Formats: sequence, C-alpha cells, structure tokens
Amino acid sequence: MNNDSTSQKQALTRIKIAKGHLDKVQQMLEGDAYCPDVIHQNRAVQAALKKVDEIILHGHLHSCVLKDIHGKKSEKMVEEIVDLFRKK
Repeated sequence: MNNDSTSQKQALTRIKIAKGHLDKVQQMLEGDAYCPDVIHQNRAVQAALKKVDEIILHGHLHSCVLKDIHGKKSEKMVEEIVDLFRKK
C-alpha cells in the first residue's frame, strides 16, 4: 500500500472491525439467530469494508495520483480509477 502510515493504520483498524462483525455473523448463523438480525450484522460488515475502500482510495489519490496525473502516466491513472468504479 503506497499510502501514508495514517491511512494504513485507519484501513487496518477498519479491517479489524469488519473481521469482528464477520465473526459475529458466523456465530449468529451457527446459532440459528433471527434472520433480520443476521442481515443487520452482515450489513455492518459491508459498511466497514466500504469504509476501508474509501480510506485506501483517499490515500491513493493523495499519494500516487496527484504525483503522476500530470506526467506521462496521466491516462493510465485516469483509466485505473475509472476501472475501480466499473467493478462491483
């Protein structure tokens, strides 16, 4: 990860949060928990992972893209970012 250490720490913290939520989803499924409660917990996993993406993208834009956008790599950088949003 080519981001500053703050972004890396933030992303790792969010990954740990997502992992905790995911572990809870697994426990709930194994324990035959009420379906809406499982879905609610699963959405917490998804929200935590989305936040990880936002942190990483923010760091990437500030560390790599701003540095390379006006150079020979500008078209490649634009395509790379657009491609991120094409994938689901």
